[in-house]
Amino acid sequence: MIDVAEVSAIVREVAEREVLPRFGALAVADIMEKSPGDLVTVADRAAEEALAERLGALLPGSVVVGEEAVAADPGVLALLDGPDPVWIVDPIDGTQNFVDGSPRFTTLVALAQAGELLASWTHAPALDVHATAVKGGGARVDGRPVRVRAREGGLRELDIVTSQPRWWSPEHRAQHHALARERVSLAYFDTSGLEYVELAAGRRSAMILGWEFPWDHAAGILLHAEAGGVSLTADGTPFRLSGGNSLPFVSAPDAATALAVHAAMRVEAKEGPA
Repeated sequence: MIDVAEVSAIVREVAEREVLPRFGALAVADIMEKSPGDLVTVADRAAEEALAERLGALLPGSVVVGEEAVAADPGVLALLDGPDPVWIVDPIDGTQNFVDGSPRFTTLVALAQAGELLASWTHAPALDVHATAVKGGGARVDGRPVRVRAREGGLRELDIVTSQPRWWSPEHRAQHHALARERVSLAYFDTSGLEYVELAAGRRSAMILGWEFPWDHAAGILLHAEAGGVSLTADGTPFRLSGGNSLPFVSAPDAATALAVHAAMRVEAKEGPA
């Protein structure tokens, strides 16, 4: 349907023109809040507009679902349920890091149709990391094929990353506490885009995610899947781009590990009502 290298070039060019020149050079007026704690910058908006224009022109008849477009009009999400190819765009994943001057931010792009992920691009311009995936064609990080880390044994000391506790709901907090009793190795991530790269490359084993915005997950889920991984929601089904997922969902090297993590997080079965 598209040339992976051509999309990679577009993503890189937009980052070079709209994102990197503003990195470390934002004025106070360049930073806004969409909601408390949810930042957006002029770089986010400019990069999304440029990507929407370039990607739409590259694939006539396609539509774009971008984080900032949905923030302005939630009805844009309905495009995910339509028949047209959809570009799913997060212009800057890790906006807080970008604002703080940390290089740990990415541009995420995925192509989907009828709820099926077809290709994805993860680009960390300040770190010079670039990952791609094609359905049925494998996953690559910086041009090299990658594979998830095979897992043997139970949950003890399984390395798992999850969102920072300030983002947990009371239910998810209880679930994480239940999981911790299994003596897993639990750490917190600052941006999901880079963590999907770590999973795909076999440098992490599993990740727990408690929200379902498609622009945060589409690129990473395909990258991880094409590296051999599995992502399952709390009811044991694959993640759905259009929403309505049972949360949290778990990305792991195999279905057995994902299901074991979910089982360990079932507060009712292990400890009674939360």
